[in-house]
Amino acid sequence: MSKSEKKGNFKEGRISSLILSQALPLTLAQLVQVLYNIVDRIYLGHMPGVKEGVALTGVGLTFPIISLIAAFTNLFATGGAPLCAIARGKKDEERALRIEATTFTMQLMNGIFCGVLFFLVKRPLLFLLGASDVTIGYAVDYLSVYLLGTVFVTMGTGMNGFINLQGYADKAMFYMITGALVNLILDPVFIFILHMGVVGAAAASVISQGISFLLVIRFLFGSQAVLKIKGPDLLRPSWRLLPEIVTLGLAGFIMSATNCIVQAVCNATLSIHGGDLYVGIMTIINSVREMISLPINGITAGSQPVISYNYGAGDNGRVKQAIRFMAAVGIGYTGFMWILILLFPHFFLSIFSSDETMITAGRLPLLIYFAGFIFMALQFVGQSSFVALGKAKQSIFFSLFRKVIIVVPLTLILPHIGGLSMLGVFLAEPISNLVGGSASFFTMYFGTYRKLAGSTASEGSKL
Repeated sequence: MSKSEKKGNFKEGRISSLILSQALPLTLAQLVQVLYNIVDRIYLGHMPGVKEGVALTGVGLTFPIISLIAAFTNLFATGGAPLCAIARGKKDEERALRIEATTFTMQLMNGIFCGVLFFLVKRPLLFLLGASDVTIGYAVDYLSVYLLGTVFVTMGTGMNGFINLQGYADKAMFYMITGALVNLILDPVFIFILHMGVVGAAAASVISQGISFLLVIRFLFGSQAVLKIKGPDLLRPSWRLLPEIVTLGLAGFIMSATNCIVQAVCNATLSIHGGDLYVGIMTIINSVREMISLPINGITAGSQPVISYNYGAGDNGRVKQAIRFMAAVGIGYTGFMWILILLFPHFFLSIFSSDETMITAGRLPLLIYFAGFIFMALQFVGQSSFVALGKAKQSIFFSLFRKVIIVVPLTLILPHIGGLSMLGVFLAEPISNLVGGSASFFTMYFGTYRKLAGSTASEGSKL
C-alpha cells in the first residue's frame, strides 16, 4: 500500500485508537481556534479602568455576527469534508479532489462576501443585537478590524477538515497552534503595552488567523497532500457537486446560524430584563461553554472521518463501533464537567473577569445554564452521526429543533413566568439540552444505528 493509500485509511486498526488519533490533535486545534476569541475576552475582562466589564460586554455583542460568519463557513466545510471522506472510502479519488476544490473556491467567495456585507451594516446591526450607547463604541471598534480577516477565517477554518481527512490531523493542529501562539503574544502587547484596547485584540486575531491560513493553504497545494489542489482545479469548481455539498452542509450552517439567532435573542432580552451587566455575564458563560465543549467537539470531529470512511467502504460494523465509542466518551466527559461547574462556579467566572460585581451576579446564572450539561452530549453524538453518514434531512431538522423551536421561544417566554426575569433566559438552555439532545440521540439510535447491518466479525471486534 502506497503512502497516499495509507494516509486517511480508517478501515484498519482499532476504532478507539483511530478516533483518538484524530480527536486529540483536533481538540488542540479547536482549542486554538476558540482561543482566538477567548484570549481576547480574558484580557478585555481584566482591562484596568473599564467598569463592570463594559469592553467585554461590547465585544460579546459581536458574537452573533461572528457566529454567522462561522455558519457560512460550515455551510461548505461540514458538507464538503464528509462527502470527500466518503468518496475516499469508495476509492473515488477524482470525486474527492473535485469536492475539495469546489469547497475551496466557495470558501474564498464566502470570505469576501461576508467581510464586505457585515462591514457595511455593522453599526445598525449591533444596535439591533442589543448594543447600548455605552457599549456600541467597543463593539464597532472590535468588529471593524475583525472583519478585515474574514477570508482568513473562512479559508483557514473551512479547509482545515480536508487536512484531517487525509490523515494529517497533527499538521492541522500545528497550523492552528502556531496562529494561537502568535495571538497569545500579540494580545497583551497590543492591548496593554500599546494601549490599543479592543482594536488591539481584534488586530491580534486577524494577524494570527492570517498566519494559520497561509499554513493551511501551503499544505493543500503542497507535495504532502494526498488530495493536492492545483491552480486549474480552482478555475473549474464542480457546480454539479455544489448542491450535494450545500445540502449536507446545511446542518452545520444551521447549527452555527441558530447560535447566532440564540445569541442575538439572548442579548436583546437580557438588555431589557438585566441590562449591560447580564449581557456581559452571558458573554462569560458562552466563553465557559466554548472552552469546556472543546474535548467533546474534538471527539465528535475525530469520529466523523472514521464513520464516513467506513460507511463509504460498506463496513457498518465499524461505523457502529465508532458511534458507540463517541457516545461513551461524550457522556462521560460532559457529566464530569457538569460536576466541576457545580463545585467551582467562582473559578470559571473569574477566568474571564476580575469584576466582583459581575462574578457575584453571574454565579446563579452559570449554575442554571449548565444544569443538565450531560444531555448536550446526546445532541453532539446524534448530530455528528447524521452528518458523518450523509443524512442531511435529519441533521437539518435537529439543528433547527433544539435552537429555533425550543431555545428561542423559551428565551422570550420564560422571563415573564413566575418572576424569573433575566434568569429565564439562562434556564432555556438546560431545557433545550434535555429535550433536543434526547430527541436527536434516540432518533439516531432507533432510526439509523440499529438499522446499520454489519458483519458479526466487524461488530464483535474490540474498540
